[in-house]
Amino acid sequence: MRNSNIIICALVAAVVAVLSACSSGESSGRPKVVVSIMPVYDVACAIAGDSVDVVCLLPRGGNPETYEPTMSQYVDVEHSDAFMYVSNTGFEAAIAARLKENATDRLTIADLSSGVKLLYGTHGDCGHKHHHHSGCSHGDVDPHVWSSAKNMRVIAQNVCDMLKKVDAPRADYYDANLAVVLADIDSLDAEMGRVLAPHRGKAFVVWHPSLSYFARDYGLEQISVGGQENKEASVNQLRQKIDKANGRDAAVMVVQLNYDDRQAQVINEQIGARVVTVDLLNADWAQQLKTVAYAIASEGND
Repeated sequence: MRNSNIIICALVAAVVAVLSACSSGESSGRPKVVVSIMPVYDVACAIAGDSVDVVCLLPRGGNPETYEPTMSQYVDVEHSDAFMYVSNTGFEAAIAARLKENATDRLTIADLSSGVKLLYGTHGDCGHKHHHHSGCSHGDVDPHVWSSAKNMRVIAQNVCDMLKKVDAPRADYYDANLAVVLADIDSLDAEMGRVLAPHRGKAFVVWHPSLSYFARDYGLEQISVGGQENKEASVNQLRQKIDKANGRDAAVMVVQLNYDDRQAQVINEQIGARVVTVDLLNADWAQQLKTVAYAIASEGND
């Protein structure tokens, strides 16, 4: 009998531990918001300060277009006060769809790309360039909205609006923090604009087309040699892209850390560009964009 009581107590303790883990935001007494990727986490933490518990879903090195959330992550989101995602691709779309099916009065869901001027046809096989009404379907939207200081300004405002909805009594606090964040973003945008101004029209090479918004912001041309996500480019397509890069005198190839195919290095042997490795999903997203900007401005020279 004594052993049975011990086992029952152990089971109760285990259940309590699980429930506590699923409601860590509630136990702290602060609202809990979940964001999808680290660049948004950086902005959300800066605006939230110590008033909100912010959790990021995508682990370091994860790919938002192929990552599959765990069941515990779904539970974590469902027990939060808000879920904020930045694009409608991969795991973000899956979680948003599930949450909308099981919507509760407590949980607020926000698409942080609302208000961003989206690009179409830069991420797949659509033949058109850049514009919202180019004739491409909504599925052709470029999801890498965070790879742009101008877009991050919009995202930061959306984050602040969401925090004020979740925690209205601290609205002034969030507005004050937002002002600091926007000033930093504007300073970054002005610095990159100044550095890249003499190089408008210049082309650079990427493996995966993750810098379309960055290229648009500063009048650059992004040449993607890797084709669509998870699809191998044909030999003829690769040849055309290599010839285009050489014809445009592209001096820099941007490679995403823990993300790009080794084939990029092989292709670059025929282009001869300086390879710059960045992590565009890093929390320090501003430094990653600056690295790209200064590499292009230096024309690939150290």
